[in-house]
Amino acid sequence: MFSLEIACDPEDRDLLIAELWEQGSEGIVELAPDTVRAFFADSADRRTLNERFPGARERQEEDRDWVQSSRDLLQPLAVGRRFFLVPEWRDDPAPAGRMRITVNPGMAFGTGFHESTQLCLEAMEDFVRPGVTVLDVGTGSGILARAASLLGASKSIACDTDPIAVEIAHTGFIGSADAVASGIADVVVANIHPEAIVTLQHDLLRVRKPAGVLLASGIESHELDDVLAALPPVREVRRKGNWALVVL
Repeated sequence: MFSLEIACDPEDRDLLIAELWEQGSEGIVELAPDTVRAFFADSADRRTLNERFPGARERQEEDRDWVQSSRDLLQPLAVGRRFFLVPEWRDDPAPAGRMRITVNPGMAFGTGFHESTQLCLEAMEDFVRPGVTVLDVGTGSGILARAASLLGASKSIACDTDPIAVEIAHTGFIGSADAVASGIADVVVANIHPEAIVTLQHDLLRVRKPAGVLLASGIESHELDDVLAALPPVREVRRKGNWALVVL
């Protein structure tokens, strides 16, 4: 078995991990926010992998179950006041008072183990009420749409421009907020790239009901001032680690 150590932008990490799984990786470890190590069987096509991931550092590995080793690093996680995230290969029950969400880490962005997604889940606990309509823009794995339903939303609409993400999420449509009717959502949540938040801001606000709220996340601390300068006045900024969420 051999491994590839690959550097990436933190915001692209989950997409990189999803691609590595598609390329036949047998296990992936996140070494840092901007670095992952992916393990491959010796029979894998090293030349193709190195062409696809230029600059990756290759290393021959000892003979051990790297799939299980990488999975052992990822434990169930309590998020906010009410959620309990569990990797799909585990059967841990949710503690009393928490709602269990099964996730497949690495298959698409938004598994809940990233701080920007946790910010969204925690904010949704405050703003999603039974009977509301929620729009999840850039749904990725679909975790936020599922969380909205668990919180009692009567309708949870999800969209993503990535067809693979929509397939993984098993919900929503291929597209973005510009394809959604005006004033449809009580809560709009967008855990996407800061540039996309700025570009889509008019549609993100247009699809929101007059008394609705927009929760925009995926913003690193050093990007926050630029985002705030481009948006209408925000109600609140929430932070977790190096990431921020804005409430409009």
